[in-house]
Amino acid sequence: MRMYDIIQKKKENKALTKEEIRYFVDMFTQGKIENCKASALMMAIWFNGMNDYELNELTFAMAQSGDTVDLSGIDGFTVDKHSTGGVGDKTTLIVAPIVAACGGKVAKMSGRGLGHTGGTVDKLESIEGFSTSLDTEKFIECVNKTGLSVIGQTGNLTPADKKMYAIRDITATVDSIPLIASSIMSKKLAAGSKGIVLDVKTGSGAFMKTVEQSEILAEKMVSIGKAAGRKMTALITDMDSPLGKAVGNSLEVIEAVEVLRDRQHDELYELCITLAANMLMFVHKESFENCIEMAKKAVTDGKALKKLREMVAFQGGRAELIDDTSLFRKAEYIIPVKCEKAGYIYHMDAEKIGKVSVLLGAGRERKEDIIDHSAGIILCKKTGDQITEGETIAYLHTNNETITAQASEMYKECLEISDKKPEKRNIIIKTIR
Repeated sequence: MRMYDIIQKKKENKALTKEEIRYFVDMFTQGKIENCKASALMMAIWFNGMNDYELNELTFAMAQSGDTVDLSGIDGFTVDKHSTGGVGDKTTLIVAPIVAACGGKVAKMSGRGLGHTGGTVDKLESIEGFSTSLDTEKFIECVNKTGLSVIGQTGNLTPADKKMYAIRDITATVDSIPLIASSIMSKKLAAGSKGIVLDVKTGSGAFMKTVEQSEILAEKMVSIGKAAGRKMTALITDMDSPLGKAVGNSLEVIEAVEVLRDRQHDELYELCITLAANMLMFVHKESFENCIEMAKKAVTDGKALKKLREMVAFQGGRAELIDDTSLFRKAEYIIPVKCEKAGYIYHMDAEKIGKVSVLLGAGRERKEDIIDHSAGIILCKKTGDQITEGETIAYLHTNNETITAQASEMYKECLEISDKKPEKRNIIIKTIR
């Protein structure tokens, strides 16, 4: 078998066989196929796509290219949630404890943030002492004892995906829906959970900018999971403005705790309750309405917050920070941003707001960058809110005084102010079961 023939075949928009796909994934992972040939195949896929059979086989091969996680030692139904990334997305910190409090088992591997999107691992590491590097035995023990555990991805989980993403990143093929779907789902399948709920973001702060693109991606991923024998649901959700009121690592943990204390009932709360309910449908085989009530009760009776604290304590974190979030380290400079004209916030560019948080120190532009866990943004006003001239619309948190003026001006440029109030967008746009 020759790589030349595989590239030629895909270039001509012909379907690849299982054997051809396996050959490429195995040989490329082992370093036996040159990057230039892999790049050519990625570009051919970008132009011509893949049919469902090809996409399933590519994903399965990627999932099996390295370690897979055996969750058979966990007592109960294991369920996972994945978000395609956004700004202010701290849903895992809220949803996982709710599901655990209701009897589900959440064994989750998460990533770090890069660019304008935040990473769950970074948020949890803002809790002093919290370890996201448990070995498999401790990971499973934590889930059995507390109902949940969130750790970083293991070094040899889906190595094919890591190599392929590096090629996609430098060849302008990151935005290929088949390659996005196989990348996400290969990791989810390798992570071992029986049920998976996908939160597919759409809008200015998401990778998929339109509902139509997001729906295609969601349907592809649900189809892959079903073919692998997993229980699957996908939600298309709004990321046209940041999710919740906080952007930045410790600030988002603090907001997550506020939601779990039943003190914040907004679109973040609505989304988290809905995601948790969909996960609980897999666990309990109950109706959606019953699972919604179950999830809400876990918040109101404090059991979900207790689960978050238990996980933090087990994984070495300073659990007092969950009891009293004022103990989190504060940024040295907290700068109010004042609006310059009255009206309504008609639109917020969530991606640009994410870039402001990176400038403040809350994110990375390169993988090796060090982040400032205390940096970020508190949003005082969001899309649809009426504002008056000179009113504070946000607070910027940073330890770098030299960028405060620049960051303040950048933030103002993220907002479109109008005399007209915009129509309210629903946080949940569509559900695909």
